[in-house]
Amino acid sequence: MSSPEAEDSIEPPEITTEVIHRIDDPHFTSNNVALVTGAASGIGRATALVLAANGLTTVATDVDEDGLYNTAQKGEELNVDGEIKPIVCDLTDDAEIEALAETAANAGQLRYVVNVAGMQHVAPIESFPMEMFDRLYQVMLRAPMYITQLALPHIREADDGVGAVANMASVHGHYVTRDKVAYNTMKFGLRGLTKSIAAEGESDIRAFTASTGYVKTPLVLDQIAATAHERDITEREVVEDVMLGQARGGEMMEPIEVGNLFAFGLSRHGKHLNGDDLLWDDGFTNTYE
Repeated sequence: MSSPEAEDSIEPPEITTEVIHRIDDPHFTSNNVALVTGAASGIGRATALVLAANGLTTVATDVDEDGLYNTAQKGEELNVDGEIKPIVCDLTDDAEIEALAETAANAGQLRYVVNVAGMQHVAPIESFPMEMFDRLYQVMLRAPMYITQLALPHIREADDGVGAVANMASVHGHYVTRDKVAYNTMKFGLRGLTKSIAAEGESDIRAFTASTGYVKTPLVLDQIAATAHERDITEREVVEDVMLGQARGGEMMEPIEVGNLFAFGLSRHGKHLNGDDLLWDDGFTNTYE
């Protein structure tokens, strides 16, 4: 039987100014630019709104033009201090990624990159479509690598060379669950990419990942039915037993909580966070029954 708490844990509430953390950082100004991928919805949208609310010029990108428009509109509703510049980009197209990086560099001093864009496909290894595996690789691992490669020279051009690259990992970058071979592989790969960026950042350019449990995003909500089918269980059992069963808490995270986490990690308060992971998973990986 489902509980009221589980019922309430599925849909995220509307983002308001009260839930956005304001962070005192001299680099959080409109002269400086943050590039955020996957910004049409979920964590990407929340992160773009948080960074813009903290004064940064935020280049928000996604393949979903309507979703990006809604992100920019939400920024206007919240009266954020920084401008949100929506740029449609297909992360499987190198020419579009190159144009995106150039746009971000021309918007001010590019200092921050947040790679959030993600996809999911639920299927066993034996029947997992290789074209879908390749697509997840392109969007979730290759694109962050190429965006970083293009962004680093611009970040180094800053007067003090200070900047950071943040990548959206997951508890699935620490351990895996069945039927998600591509997602699992890309999240582990993102942690390796992040450590490589940190190794070559020469201390001024940091890199870190954020790893959360299940967050109330379209990507998560859309996979409930597929997981139920693959495991032959009900959708409610997916939420209560698969998604929340191992957590110490009883509800999923909100996208805005992850956006706030990224802002903290990018800020001066995260200056000792480099090459490592912000594991914010409600006890998924480090506790057991």
